[in-house]
Amino acid sequence: MLTIVYGLASALVWGAGDFTGGIVSRKTDAPRAVLFGGGAGLFYLLVAAILTDAPRPDLPALLWSAAAGAVGMTGLLLLYHAFAVGQISLAAPISALLSAALPIVVGLWWEGLPELPNLAGFGLALAAIWLISSHGSAKQNKQVRWRDLGPAFLSGIFFGLYFIFMERGSQQTALWPMVTSRAAGILVVLTYMSFAHRPFLPPRSVWPLIALNGLLDVTGNGLYVLAAQVGRLDIAAVLGSLYPASTVFLARLFLHERLTPAQARGVFLAFLAIVLMTI
Repeated sequence: MLTIVYGLASALVWGAGDFTGGIVSRKTDAPRAVLFGGGAGLFYLLVAAILTDAPRPDLPALLWSAAAGAVGMTGLLLLYHAFAVGQISLAAPISALLSAALPIVVGLWWEGLPELPNLAGFGLALAAIWLISSHGSAKQNKQVRWRDLGPAFLSGIFFGLYFIFMERGSQQTALWPMVTSRAAGILVVLTYMSFAHRPFLPPRSVWPLIALNGLLDVTGNGLYVLAAQVGRLDIAAVLGSLYPASTVFLARLFLHERLTPAQARGVFLAFLAIVLMTI
């Protein structure tokens, strides 16, 4: 049950972080939103690790954590690129599905088959992720170019690898692996921005939102780490991948965006999947 609670909480908080990050991206651009949101999160993590005198893990755990941060941030940049060159309504669910499916495969390999209701819950959760992530039907007259979906597939694989690597790196303790992960991710974005010749500082008007985005993101990461520590990797990753539900709800609440019929069905399937995973 703790895995369910932590996993759902990570999805809720991650979704809120994506919502605030999306608002920041509208006011500046995606790389700066990712970089400074990540920097704010790193500051919070460092303060928490120092004040609590958090135990330090061994070198292999830190290497797993650094790899997690690098692939996770790369996945985020690829996803934003997929949004820019293709259809969001296809890119988002493809990325979310792969990010959940890869840890399921690895979890089955490492920990064996779960109970039948849990397996059914996985299937419903994957369907829910697809439906919730959709932004509506694609225009009928717009041809889908599958080459444009390559970044979405890659982002999903990188996010799935983040779930796996972070679970490996945080088995001993949580805070310092999260610090290492976030620092490695920031290095990836800084490298990208140096080659892309992007402007550096965002406007002052978005700094409070950046601070909130960083706090929500590291909290979501921390809750996922807890979920993976107390239970199965596959269950923690699938529940964490339900984060679009929170984003959709906040967009409905603050931006008055309506839930599509497909998204409403996805929310229902998500609740049903959660029930099956708890049996």
